[in-house]
Amino acid sequence: MNPYALLGVAIVSELLGTTALKLSDGFSRPLPSLGVLVGYGVAFYLVSLTLEDLPVGVVYGTWAALGIVGVAAIGVVVFGEEVDLAGAVGISLILVGVYFVNVVSGMSAH
Repeated sequence: MNPYALLGVAIVSELLGTTALKLSDGFSRPLPSLGVLVGYGVAFYLVSLTLEDLPVGVVYGTWAALGIVGVAAIGVVVFGEEVDLAGAVGISLILVGVYFVNVVSGMSAH
């Protein structure tokens, strides 16, 4: 399978795990707590597979960056959290960085 597709699924899995972490109420709610374990477990497994084909800096940087952006979006949409101008600028810079590392730079496997 395409390593970028695996990385995409890993990121979605991490986002689900992180959302479940918020909903677990300090691991006091069993179902969301199980979601944390499954979400993170799947995410780490898939990231390990992507590392067979892509450089660790590209994989981890992309995973972390898109995780930050995704969790911020979930915070806004699901939990009613707010993002101010500085936060929006920071998120935009993160996305620009992911683009440069994965598309413009020679770091990734094109």
